[in-house]
Amino acid sequence: MASIRRTLSPAYHHRSYGAGFSSPSHKFLPNGNNKHSSSRHLPLLFTAVNLVYRKGWRRSLCWCLFFFLIGFVFGITLFGNMDTDVRAKDFAFPELKPPHVDLRLDDQIVTSVSLGIHTRLQEPKEVDDSIGPPLKQLIVVTPTYNRGFQAYFLNRLGQVLRLVKPPLVWIVVEEKVASFETAEILRRTGVMYRHVVCTRSPSEPKDRGVHQRNAALEHIERHKVDGIVFFADDDNVYTVELFESLRTIRRFGTWPVAMLAPSRNKAILEGPVCNGSQVIGWHTNEKSKRLRRFHVDMSGFAFNSSILWDPKRWGRPYSNPIRQLDTVKEGFQETTFIEQVVEDESQMEGILPGCSRIMNWHLHLDTSNLIYPKGWLLEKNLEITLAIK
Repeated sequence: MASIRRTLSPAYHHRSYGAGFSSPSHKFLPNGNNKHSSSRHLPLLFTAVNLVYRKGWRRSLCWCLFFFLIGFVFGITLFGNMDTDVRAKDFAFPELKPPHVDLRLDDQIVTSVSLGIHTRLQEPKEVDDSIGPPLKQLIVVTPTYNRGFQAYFLNRLGQVLRLVKPPLVWIVVEEKVASFETAEILRRTGVMYRHVVCTRSPSEPKDRGVHQRNAALEHIERHKVDGIVFFADDDNVYTVELFESLRTIRRFGTWPVAMLAPSRNKAILEGPVCNGSQVIGWHTNEKSKRLRRFHVDMSGFAFNSSILWDPKRWGRPYSNPIRQLDTVKEGFQETTFIEQVVEDESQMEGILPGCSRIMNWHLHLDTSNLIYPKGWLLEKNLEITLAIK
């Protein structure tokens, strides 16, 4: 029996399949009217979905895209009639004003108010000693020799020099040889020093200090050490104020010295009488010393070291070395030395106005009867000796 298979024509197939999706358009839009422009695009969306609907594994993806497009279209159309006129005043921030502050003139804490950007409160500044002209160097010359109080004298003077502001150089001169004991004391003081040896042997003990000071003057002249030269014997007593005052000397400075009389019942003054910083006279009480031109103790003056190695700067008519003389009588070494440095009182400066303050003392202690122990060490222990007694 012959069988006949009837196929649908392309026209019928398109008409029946299209009829199935032509009517449901009103289900998604209940009102059925075309108030919004998006309703015209829905048939096109259904057609696009219908073309890919037959793809089995892509069916879920198509429905997701479909609902996403519907939501997107509705989102645009619902806000299509929104007012887009955005004015600047809608985004303006409210004006912020600081609270009012009442500054009264009778307030003792707030004295001034400045609104400058770069201004700062003025705070008290600490004074820095390093700011300013550099201090003059002090050249302290000390002759010393072996005796009972030598260690005590050097240690006492070294502790005073340690309190003086630098720069300071301490030239300590010994005769014949530099002893280990003296070098050990100099190292412990913490003061910058130079240990010099005088090789010239004096004919008399009184000339010992003269040759030692000359050895120091030769050292300063040869090395052109710049500063203020001061002869400080180790058995004298000095104040720190004296050393600080020496830095004010320009050429030659002098001051009175308190000396213990030989009777040790009173003290006498030896040195200048000043009117301000001008030297107008001298203190003296001994008739034998009135023949001296300048009545000054060896530790009662100081001078600029450039006088030794730069005579043209100070207008010296001769260039002979300035040294102390051992050919004069005892007590005249000071005045004969000063006569080589200055001509008269007009070239002198009184240290501290009025020269009315005593800053060092000359005691004239007699230590000839004291035994000088070797190495400055005692053979017996002091603690054991005191315990036995």
